[in-house]
Parts: sequence; C-alpha cells; structure tokens
Amino acid sequence: MNLRFVPIVTALLLSPVATPSVAGDYDASPAAASVIEAAVARGVDRDWAESVLKAAQKQQSILDAISRPAEKTKAWHDYRKIFVTPERAAAGVAFAKTHRETLRDVANRTGVPEEIIVAIIGVETYYGRIAGSYRVIDALSTLAFDYPKRSPFFTGELEHFLVLAYESGKDPLALKGSYAGAMGYGQFMPSSYNHYAVDHDGDGIADIWANPSDAIYSVANYFQEHGWRAGQPVVVTAVGESADPVLFDGKLKPKRTVGELATLGFAPQQPIDIDAKATAMQLEGEAGMEYWLGLHNFYVITRYNHSAMYALSVWQLSQLIAEGVAGV
Repeated sequence: MNLRFVPIVTALLLSPVATPSVAGDYDASPAAASVIEAAVARGVDRDWAESVLKAAQKQQSILDAISRPAEKTKAWHDYRKIFVTPERAAAGVAFAKTHRETLRDVANRTGVPEEIIVAIIGVETYYGRIAGSYRVIDALSTLAFDYPKRSPFFTGELEHFLVLAYESGKDPLALKGSYAGAMGYGQFMPSSYNHYAVDHDGDGIADIWANPSDAIYSVANYFQEHGWRAGQPVVVTAVGESADPVLFDGKLKPKRTVGELATLGFAPQQPIDIDAKATAMQLEGEAGMEYWLGLHNFYVITRYNHSAMYALSVWQLSQLIAEGVAGV
C-alpha cells in the first residue's frame, strides 16, 4: 500500500500514441507549442507530446458547459435535489458494503470518515457510474486555448495531464472525464492526481479510473493533506434571521469564532466550542432561508470543490449513507 505514485513503465518503454494524420485544432498554436516545451522540460518525449496535442479537438459544448455551472445557476433547494436523494444514498450504502474493508482501512489510516469518502464519490460520479464522456485531452486543450478567463489554470492542468499520461502509460486519447478535465471515481484534475493520488493495493499505479480501492484512498488522502481533523464536527444549523449582513460575504474560509458570530446575531442551534472558527452561511431552502455554521472540516470539503452548496450536499448525503450502513 504505497503512498506514492509509482509509474508502471518508464519513459523509455513508452510507445508513441497513434494519432490521426490530419492536423488538429491546435496543431499550429503557439500556446500549444509552449505547453509542449513545458512538458518536455518535465521529462516528456517531444514527439509523443506533439502527437497528443495534434489529436486534440476543440469542443464548443465544453465552453457552453463551463459557462453555466450548477453552483452558480441554481438555488440551494434545487441544487440539493440533484445530489441528496434516496436513490443516491441507497447506492452509497451498497458501495460502502462492497468496499467495506478498504473503507475501514483507509478511514483508520487517514482519519477521514468512511461516509464522507463515499459521499464524495457519490456526488462526483454516482459511485463511478458517471465519470464523464469528454476526452480529457479535448477538455483541457479547449479550456486552455479557447477559454481566456481561466486559460492559465487549464494550461497548467494540460501540462500536468501530459506528464501524468506519459509516466503512467495511460493512453491520453482514451482517458475520459468531465467537461473540465476531471477524471476517475473522485474526479481528480491532473494536478490533483499528481499531488494526491495514491496506490492502495500495491500494484504500482494509483489507478483512480478503474480501481475503487485506489480511488477511495486517493480521496481520503486529498482530505488528509488538506487538514481534515479526525473526530471534529463539520457543520451545524444556526439561527441567523437577525444577523449582521456583513457576515455573508461569500468567503468560505472560517475567520470568526463561533462566539464572535453569536454576538453578531448568528448562533448555533446545538452545543459547540465557542472558540472554534466558523463560516456563517445563508442558503435558500424550500421553506425559506436556511442558516448554517461551516466549521474547519466543512472548509476542507470546499477545497475539493469551492462551493458551500457542494460541501453541504456531500455532508447531507454522507449522513444518509451512514444511517443506511448502520441500519444494515
């Protein structure tokens, strides 16, 4: 159970990827040439990198999708309905039962609760069922070269992807993922894969695409590396109807203590350490505004996806999964 990614083949053993003979959408792009240079500087074969980027195709549907993410277009009560459902919870219980030994081992090693790991995979890919249909090379190239708003970020991810595919022996033209280039059970971006993916079963590769054991450990490792505090609370409901509006600034990182928030009209509805730092949140629920206190571990969940609604969906789904597992 190696914590490090270990390439299954060396660069010298890798064969060039077969690519179409016609030029791709970015074949003559100066920006693509810069990506190739960066990848070569990190040990990637030049001819191999050129052949991969030559095969990349611009996808307008990717540009359309990234312009309307659910976190920015839906109210909380509509967003929640996508992920926190009896069906997804039941599937999570089944996934937890199937991978019980791995989950128990990983939770013991990392301190990240089993139900949180399962809920992340449930929200991201419905437990591996919906991992994305876009070629990763197309998604990252499209966003790197035709989405100026976030071009620097996706350019870096494209470089990471070339390194990842070259070192692992994965076919870069076969790997599929989301419209943003996220991959595998836990939808890791290439940089996250290179930093946090781990090999759980000791076969020499951190396979987040087809190996649930590695995917589970990789998700937990991501949380552990981002400071998950074992045994600590995640989020609690609050009373905040008369709270000072300055509290709702949209920032996710806790900066005030629970006690300070209470003096500003935002108080927890259950006993909690008044010295703990928390973030005040108000979200539009079906029956009116909901008020929540997001604690340190809640913030850690938002490092996976920088959205309070995402983190709250993960938390609520995890509780349904935990209840289901306990009832088995």
